[in-house]
Amino acid sequence: MKISVVIRTLNESRYLGELLEAIADQELGGHECEVVVVDSGSEDATIPIAQSFGCRIVHIAPVEFSFGRSLNTGCGAAQGQILVFVSAHCVPATQTWLTDLVRPLVDGVCSYVYGRQIGRDATKYSERRVFLKYYPDGSLLPQRGFFANNANAAVLHDVWERLRFDEALTGLEDMDLARRLVRSGGRVGYVADACVYHIHDESWRHVRNRYEREAVALGSIIPEARMSFLDFLGCTFTAIARDTLAAGRERRVLRELRSIVLFRINQYLGSYRGSRMARSLSRMHTRAYFHPHHKFERVKHVNYEGYRSLADESAQQLRTGQELQDSARQAPVRVGAR
Repeated sequence: MKISVVIRTLNESRYLGELLEAIADQELGGHECEVVVVDSGSEDATIPIAQSFGCRIVHIAPVEFSFGRSLNTGCGAAQGQILVFVSAHCVPATQTWLTDLVRPLVDGVCSYVYGRQIGRDATKYSERRVFLKYYPDGSLLPQRGFFANNANAAVLHDVWERLRFDEALTGLEDMDLARRLVRSGGRVGYVADACVYHIHDESWRHVRNRYEREAVALGSIIPEARMSFLDFLGCTFTAIARDTLAAGRERRVLRELRSIVLFRINQYLGSYRGSRMARSLSRMHTRAYFHPHHKFERVKHVNYEGYRSLADESAQQLRTGQELQDSARQAPVRVGAR
């Protein structure tokens, strides 16, 4: 069976070579593998690195970029029966990552799966805690609910062809496709053995904007998921307290306290602002506002200056505020060791 690995890039030279080398070293177990890179205007060494590994490279104009459109472009160029998605700043943790990830698809257990993520290098302490919560060490095959994450995921080509990613969403295109798949009777699964290191080295502004745009998308996918100001305060203080206690048990409080406070404030401030924005946009036709074929004069209707920077964000995939998404995952029964 042929596997197509689709990677979205925008100035991703820092870890792309390590990722592509790890893909080249995978034990394929009889499968074929190709790599498709979808680039949206890189100005660093991203393209030469991809070329040196023999990747098929397709381009999308920066003004045409959305997370869903970029993936749809890559999937359209792919030749595999299975489509694998991995972030350009992720690195597989094992040489069996690829076969472990696609096995539930090959066996017919699920139609869409996502794998484990753990931190490395510059990944912030609190984000490592987010990974621990949403990517446990026990697989869920299949899981309840429609949580999914395209930083490390795979889907059957025919399922993508039937459903495709929503190109108007500002993020969470993975969870949206999973929701539609589950509603049509399909199954989504979590593969703990298919682990990647997910390396985020972001400014605090980028952390805030990432969670903001994903909260906007979440408002379209789960309209009842809203964050009030009291929710923002409660989530922020609770998360800071829990992270500080965890760092204390590891004897890392002094080293991590500043990062913990700043990460959680920016995480939940972004989620709160995005939730407010989603309410406004739902009254003004969200699709018309975000779709790139509409003129940018639409910005005049929304008084959120922080959103102007979102068009320049690279294809970084993480979930929005944790408490907002518990309803997506519900209470799945875990399979395997904890």
